[in-house]
Amino acid sequence: MTDSTTTPSPVVLEAWFDLQCPDCFKALDDVRALRAAYGDRLDVQLRHFPLSKNKHAYAAAQAAEEAADQGQGWAYAEALLARTAELAERGEPVLLEVATGLGLGAEEFDTALIDGRHLLTVDADQAEGQALKITGTPTYVIGGERLDGGQSQEGLRARIEEIADRLLAG
Repeated sequence: MTDSTTTPSPVVLEAWFDLQCPDCFKALDDVRALRAAYGDRLDVQLRHFPLSKNKHAYAAAQAAEEAADQGQGWAYAEALLARTAELAERGEPVLLEVATGLGLGAEEFDTALIDGRHLLTVDADQAEGQALKITGTPTYVIGGERLDGGQSQEGLRARIEEIADRLLAG
C-alpha cells in the first residue's frame, strides 16, 4: 500500500566516468542540464571507471571518493575534470590542489590517498562496469539501459530524458 503523500523515489542515473577523461568533462554540460531539468527527481550517481590509458585516473577516483566522504564528491569531480590536461601532465599533486581549492581537509585527503581507504569502492565500481560491458567513458546507465558516450555524446541527453520521463511516469 502506498501513501498518497509519499514522494516517489528518484530515477537513478549512473554516470560512469574516468576523471582524467576530456570527454567526461564535456559530458558535465549534459549532467548539469539534467540536474536542472529534473531536480531531486533524478539521482545522478558518479561511478568510477578509470581507464588504463589514463595514468592518474585510478588515484583520481579514490580522491573523488574522499571528497564525497567530506561532502563534496560532485564538486570535486567537476573541478578535477576541468583540469584533465594538467592532471595528465603533473599527476597527483593536482588532486591535492583541487581538494585544497574546495576547502577540503587536505591532511585527511592526503592520508586517504596514501592509506588506500577507497580502493575497494573504486575496484567494486570498475568490476561492476566490466560486468556491464562498459568499455569507455562517459557511459550512462538508466532504467537498466546502457548509453555509451565514449564514441559520441550526440543525442545522449535526449535519450536519457526520454528514459527518465518514461520511468517517472511509472
